[in-house]
This record gives sequence, structure tokens and C-alpha cells, in this order.
Amino acid sequence: MAGVAGKKSSLTWAVQISVALLVLLWLFPTVGLFVSSFRTADQISASGWWAALFSSEQSEVFRTLDPDEHRVLDGNGFRVDGTIFADTPLNIQAWGVSSRDIAAYQPGETAEMKGGETLTLRRDGSYTWRGSDEQLAGRGQRVFVTAQVPPEFTLDNYATILFSGSGQDNMAKAFFNTLTVTIPATIIPIVIAAFAAYALAWMEFPGRALLIAAIVGLLVVPLQLALIPLLRLHLGIGIGKGYIGAWLAHTAFGMPLAVYLLRNYMAGLPRDIIENAKVDGATDFQIFTRIIIPLSFPALASFAIFQFLWTWNDLLVAKVFLIDATGSTTVMTNQIVELLGTRGGNWEILATAAFVSIAVPLGVFFVMQRYLVRGLLAGSVK
Repeated sequence: MAGVAGKKSSLTWAVQISVALLVLLWLFPTVGLFVSSFRTADQISASGWWAALFSSEQSEVFRTLDPDEHRVLDGNGFRVDGTIFADTPLNIQAWGVSSRDIAAYQPGETAEMKGGETLTLRRDGSYTWRGSDEQLAGRGQRVFVTAQVPPEFTLDNYATILFSGSGQDNMAKAFFNTLTVTIPATIIPIVIAAFAAYALAWMEFPGRALLIAAIVGLLVVPLQLALIPLLRLHLGIGIGKGYIGAWLAHTAFGMPLAVYLLRNYMAGLPRDIIENAKVDGATDFQIFTRIIIPLSFPALASFAIFQFLWTWNDLLVAKVFLIDATGSTTVMTNQIVELLGTRGGNWEILATAAFVSIAVPLGVFFVMQRYLVRGLLAGSVK
């Protein structure tokens, strides 16, 4: 029995495997968004992000040169010679002249069309188009090409998202709007909750236990339940549609957890430190600012992480308290919803917007994650 306390659990391997699976489940979508944000629309539709470093088979539509300008006499008819590639030639695998069968011919084969018209396309994109005067007129012949396209990465998606838009389409403005909402909505509840937590942890006053119980009860109140009353209150005092209303709403919804978390941490601090400070003549404010706050930094940082992530990723509160048809207060989550509505097929734009949206929360989490576990375990060990 002497070695039971220090015996390693036989289920350690299961815990490690579970943690590894959770990390992979979180990592794969993030890496996928990052890779897709640098790919073109054709490549995203042709292959998954995991194949971004390899050539992919894509189908594209090209047209031959204008026959009225490039045709030459060829026996009893006319001929047009040229190439369908204006830029870098592709490695053609198959081609066709009809959308019903885009891979009807192999490179070098000749397509027989109506009236004796023919088209021969070679692997490098060069072609010979023969026909009569009436056939080789008007627009060029449409050619469907299936080719191996090398991997390509571009910064155009970020340029489109961050610099090309205006108003409702300006992701850069939405980025700074989100910072304008998130930073005050993270700082305000921390400041208020820190004072309240110290009072609930170390100051004696009537009704303290009931107040702590009420705060615990508020943790389970759904956010949606308070939206309408809070909006009516804000509209009544004139702050319903603006940053101040959003700050106060996020503060109100984040206060119960902030007070609960900080109070548990502060209550677990050594009592001797507080008592010695009072014996030396320190006031409660001096104890709070010079002793409690420095010792409570892990708890403050852990709540700051949660509040920042919740506020940054929020859409519901922004929809209710930041209603602005001009887009001057649009946040990034709402901007992405707008992109889904107007550019539902442009996956490269959506992937870039989503990655820009999660880049800041990822940075905040990785910088402050060492404080997260320490803050969450507050009071669990004496």
C-alpha cells in the first residue's frame, strides 16, 4: 500500500491518445483554412487543401483566336493556326468541343464537326482549325480542356479581403471595428469583477453568501433570455445602437463568470498574507492593488482569454446592438455572414476571411495559454 499514492494510472495512454485526437481535430480545420486562403478558386474546386503541393487535374474553357483576323487561305477553305494559352501552357490530358463531352479527344487527335469543319489540338495548346469561309467567322471556337495544373499560391485573396472592399465589403474596417468592440468589452468586466471578487472573498458584510449564490445562479441564465429587456433598456437611455451598448452588453453577460472565477482564486490565497498586511496598517484598497492583483494574474489572464474569444467570435450581440446599414460598425463575424450571402461560391474569399478572423484569437491564446490552466485550477488545491 506504500506505493499506491505514487502509482501511475494504467489509463494514462488513453488520456494521451484522447488529447492527441482533440489536438488533431482542432488543428486540421485551422491548417485547411490557412492553406486554402492562398489558393485560387479553380484549385480549391479541383482538389482538397491537403493536395495543395501537388499538381491537380482541372477543366477549363478556352477560345481560339478571332478567325476573321487570323485565318489564312488553305486550298479550297481556310485555316487558323495558333494556341489557346495566352500565358503559361498547361499539360493537356484531354479536350473536347462540346460541354456534353469535354474529354472526347486526346491531344493530337482531330475533332470532326458539322459541314467538314475540323479542329486539331496538340498537347502544348497549339491547334489547327480548318473550315469554310462561313465556318471560320465570328467568335473563336470554344475548347474544353482537361489539364494537369501545377500548384499555385497567391496573395490576391488577402488583397481582395483587406484592401479592395468598401462599406459592407471592407474586411479591414470590420477588423478594426471588432477590436473596438472586443478590447473594452474585455477590460471593463475584468476591472469591475476584480473589485467585486475581492469584496466577496475577503470582506465581511451582510448577505454575502446570498450574493455569491445569486452570481452562481446567473451563470446558467441563457444570454438570449436577457437580450430583449437589455435592448429596450439601452434604447430607452439612448445607447442601444452603438459601441457603448455593445460594451455594456458584453460586460453584463461576462460578469457572473468573471466574479465567480476571480472570487474562487482570491479566496484560495494565503490568509496570512492578508492578515499581516492589515496588521501593518494597509487598507483594503492597498491590499487589493499591491497584493491581490499581482497574485491573481493567472486568474485574470484566464478570464481575459475567455472573454476576448467570446467577444471576438460573437455574432448575436453584434447583430442586436450594432445595427448599422452603412457598415461603419460591422464586425468580422457579421462581415463573413455578408460574404456568405453575396459570394457563396467564392470559397477562396470565404477561407481567407475566416482565417483573418481567427488569426488574432489564435495569437492571444498562444501568448497567454500558460496562464489558462493555472487560472482554471484556482482553489482546487490547498
